[in-house]
Amino acid sequence: MTMTASRPTGHPGYSETLLRRPESVATARRLVRTALAAWGMEELADDGALVVSELVTNAVLHARSEVIRLVISRPGPATVRIGVVDRSKAPPRHRRSEGEEDSGRGLVLVAGLAAAWGTDPLPWGKRVWGELHRKDSW
Repeated sequence: MTMTASRPTGHPGYSETLLRRPESVATARRLVRTALAAWGMEELADDGALVVSELVTNAVLHARSEVIRLVISRPGPATVRIGVVDRSKAPPRHRRSEGEEDSGRGLVLVAGLAAAWGTDPLPWGKRVWGELHRKDSW
């Protein structure tokens, strides 16, 4: 895991390049939990693990490169942003999941857990992200 310079909040960001493989989902969950523990925000760990699982799974299924980049930052004192960067320029799409299907609910879960989520187009692809807020910050 790479730690980046301190942000305006006084907290460093964390990032890691992961292979675009299903096994990377577990690695991403561990990295999010590690960052949240370092920041004393363990209460967000379960939601953070689910958000990153869905974002990485989507990138594993749909990205067009061998690797993806996980970025975990703290843009505010009570806010954590979890982002996944890949080389596909195609924006994520909400799909209707039919009954017993095993997939298709990822963005619905992210939207339900995150205070905000979105996609940032990049010259070489995109960043899909979700933000979590501490409950006591509202």
